[in-house]
Amino acid sequence: MQEKLRTNLDTNFIKLVAIICMTIDHIGGAFFPYVPVFRWIGRLAFPLFCYCMTVGMLYTHDIKKYLLRLGVFALISQPFWILAFNADDILGNIFNLNIFFTLFVSLLAAWGFKEKKWWLFAAGAVPLCAVNFDYSITGLILMLIFYLCRNKPWLGAVLYTISYLPALWGSMEDPLALKIGSYAAGFEIFALFALPFIYLHTNVRPRIPKWFFYVYYPAHLLVIYLVSLFVNV
Repeated sequence: MQEKLRTNLDTNFIKLVAIICMTIDHIGGAFFPYVPVFRWIGRLAFPLFCYCMTVGMLYTHDIKKYLLRLGVFALISQPFWILAFNADDILGNIFNLNIFFTLFVSLLAAWGFKEKKWWLFAAGAVPLCAVNFDYSITGLILMLIFYLCRNKPWLGAVLYTISYLPALWGSMEDPLALKIGSYAAGFEIFALFALPFIYLHTNVRPRIPKWFFYVYYPAHLLVIYLVSLFVNV
């Protein structure tokens, strides 16, 4: 029986918002590292991707193919991820894993939780804590919130908000922090702006080929790398 969700199912629109925010974040990270607004906008991307992965887990007809696609594009994207941000130390960043790896392992663990296959849950959760995944275990935590509260949007929104409250206590020494006088909040706090896209229903529903979202990630990383070569000439 297919799950009936009470959260926003306009996932193509949400993914578009996510990749726009991600692109802005990566442009900032590559070319304007000390201009925090780029990174602030980028904080919306990861939770939106995690939400869409959770919806995909509940609605897909073949979770194994879904995971396979994520895994394949994680491998394809890794060299572009390294070149875009760490081209000066390629060997030292081989295991600095891109977001597709994080989404793949987090989804695997979330699916294991959903199916009560605890060995599969552990197979995903343990590496997230032990290996250098982008965003670490945050992805799994978010997916579990979205899954467990799929029919209680108000509770999901509360737990989501609570998960980011530690960011209210940031450091004045952090160049990306939001600073107001002598107070600083960690830039992660801007992830709260993803809430409306997840919990308020929209009906944009753009028609976008499924493969676009997979191909875009390595493609935009390649563009960032090529532009950086031109800029640094």
